[in-house]
Amino acid sequence: MKDEHDFISHGTTKYNWLPDFVYGGIDGAITTFAVVAGVEGASLSIPIILILGFANLFADGFSMAIGKYLSDKTNQEQYERIRQIEFRHLKEKTEHERDEVRDIMKEYNFKGKDLDKAVEIITSDPEAWVDIMMRKEFNMTQENISPIKGGIATFVSFVLIGFIPLIAYIFKPLIPVNGNSLFIATCIATLLALFFVGTVKSRFSIKSWLISGLETALIGGVAASIAYAIGFFLRNLAS
Repeated sequence: MKDEHDFISHGTTKYNWLPDFVYGGIDGAITTFAVVAGVEGASLSIPIILILGFANLFADGFSMAIGKYLSDKTNQEQYERIRQIEFRHLKEKTEHERDEVRDIMKEYNFKGKDLDKAVEIITSDPEAWVDIMMRKEFNMTQENISPIKGGIATFVSFVLIGFIPLIAYIFKPLIPVNGNSLFIATCIATLLALFFVGTVKSRFSIKSWLISGLETALIGGVAASIAYAIGFFLRNLAS
């Protein structure tokens, strides 16, 4: 079982890129693996696997990175906009905002002189005042995110992990195995990669590394199975 300290950030301002690595890596492996499985199911040639695989790898990776960047940027802008509104309210609706702090402190069982003192301390510092209003009124906190770093980490992990399902097909001329063995080797390598990413993901949950790794690999296997089945049933369309 993990210690609670594994999940608590002790005031660090250093950007944590691991969640973005996990996010991009899982999606990269699953989507590229699904493309390979779908093409294999349709019994198409290796060049088509590589063309579709690389097109998906970079186009989807770029799309994921842009999506991550815009999402984080929107969150930052929304937080700052509401924060500035609250600062304005401190000046325009001072007593109303003070009463809201009082109500919040009552929720923590402050009473009498202790309540008055707590309200006085909090409202004496505009930064602390706005911070508690952001947390309790809007359920918003200042997250340690970086849109640019998040987008880059997502893209890099998507491409790196998503490249694994294509490796065997790239080096097919150097590997003396038939098509079925090649696909099986790809399945094993991709599931191992997903298992690894899943173990990294376990750092952000209460699940053990083994359960998290197996769960992630299972999800990838299900996605690939669906793609393979669709390709198999539609294979005649490519003939």
